[in-house]
Amino acid sequence: MTTGPANAAPRSTRPSRARAAFGAGAVVQDGEGRILLGRHHGGTWELPGGKAGPTHESVAAAAAREPREETGLRVPVDAVTVFAMVHDVVGGINRISTAAPVRVESAVPAVTEPHLISAWRWTGPEELPSPPSGPSAQILAAWRPDLGIARPAAPRLRIAPPRGSA
Repeated sequence: MTTGPANAAPRSTRPSRARAAFGAGAVVQDGEGRILLGRHHGGTWELPGGKAGPTHESVAAAAAREPREETGLRVPVDAVTVFAMVHDVVGGINRISTAAPVRVESAVPAVTEPHLISAWRWTGPEELPSPPSGPSAQILAAWRPDLGIARPAAPRLRIAPPRGSA
């Protein structure tokens, strides 16, 4: 394979536009096996999660940080195991979401981002409120396919067996 010189001119002088977003969704379970869902102002229910930080944040660090930022619940980074990645496209942006189940002992989540989430609720996996957000539905379906969760079509890659699944 032939490569060009290391000092070759860039193909374009314009900065590239973002065409992808990379994030982490956490399936937060309590000691009773319930999962945590937030009621978004848009009407959907969603898992804690969001984009990985721009400073080379690891997936595990993002999956631990997001529940802390959104709910005040502490998740140790070393307790995070990514079990799947899901991919969809919204508005021309490729979204790749990693999925990680995490456990917390009994805890009361706080609404720390009231402009996005109106309430957090612990719920049994078989009693999920509807409708889930697209990425949350994809992650929940990868976590527990037996729940029959309706979701947007999206490829998924299983990485490890999900810990904490039934």
